[in-house]
Amino acid sequence: MNSRRWLKNGRERTAPWWRVHTSHLEVRMKIGIIGAGNIGSTLTKRFRELGHDVFVANSRGPDTLESLAAETGARAVTAQEAARAGDVVIVTIPQHRVPDLPGDLFAGVGEHVVVVDTGNYYPRQRDGRIDGIEQGMTESRWVSSQIGRPVIKAFNNIYADHLLKLGRPSGARDRVALPVAGDDANAKATVLKLVEALGFDGVDSGTLDESWRQQPGTPVYTTDFQLDRLKLGLIDASRHRTPDWRATDRSPGSFEQPR
Repeated sequence: MNSRRWLKNGRERTAPWWRVHTSHLEVRMKIGIIGAGNIGSTLTKRFRELGHDVFVANSRGPDTLESLAAETGARAVTAQEAARAGDVVIVTIPQHRVPDLPGDLFAGVGEHVVVVDTGNYYPRQRDGRIDGIEQGMTESRWVSSQIGRPVIKAFNNIYADHLLKLGRPSGARDRVALPVAGDDANAKATVLKLVEALGFDGVDSGTLDESWRQQPGTPVYTTDFQLDRLKLGLIDASRHRTPDWRATDRSPGSFEQPR
């Protein structure tokens, strides 16, 4: 990985390649992130390293995000403020918590603002039964119906630690590819560019109703495939949700003991 040396607190450090190139950004964006779990915190860090303005929120309030804000330079805000931050809003919360979002979360937010859903449905491990998804709706189509906004599905099939560490320059042989699904071509193009800037090959995986190709249980889920293999994995995916990813009458359990 290309890098350079810099001093922090009087000690020499190595800067990853994405920090080296932050001065060459094409567009500095305002990105709201609703959810500060593993993926939300990682995207906060990475987008700040790329020089974007990041506004991060969680369900417990801005004062609980002081450490993340201090570490990254992001602004800790309320969910409503994150939704109104500017260009892109990323919703990255547990699936069963989506209905708990404020009903007016996107009131007054312009149609040009891109909304991204990173979520996955874990019925036996965390979320319990969600009827719409169990009846065949894709996870992100269900999220879209709950929040009243079109969404782009992205960043759901990679571990947070890999999202943080596996970014590579364009053309690198070990560059991981990530699928992006959605109905709006312009919104999807914006997200694909963000994926590329983070150091991954972005792949258009179809419409939101085709986003089942990147849901849990499919060949591309948490497999870190390179470009060609990811494309094959999307083709090989089955829409049928296996029992491991369907709720039972005892759901939910835990990730350690699914029910």
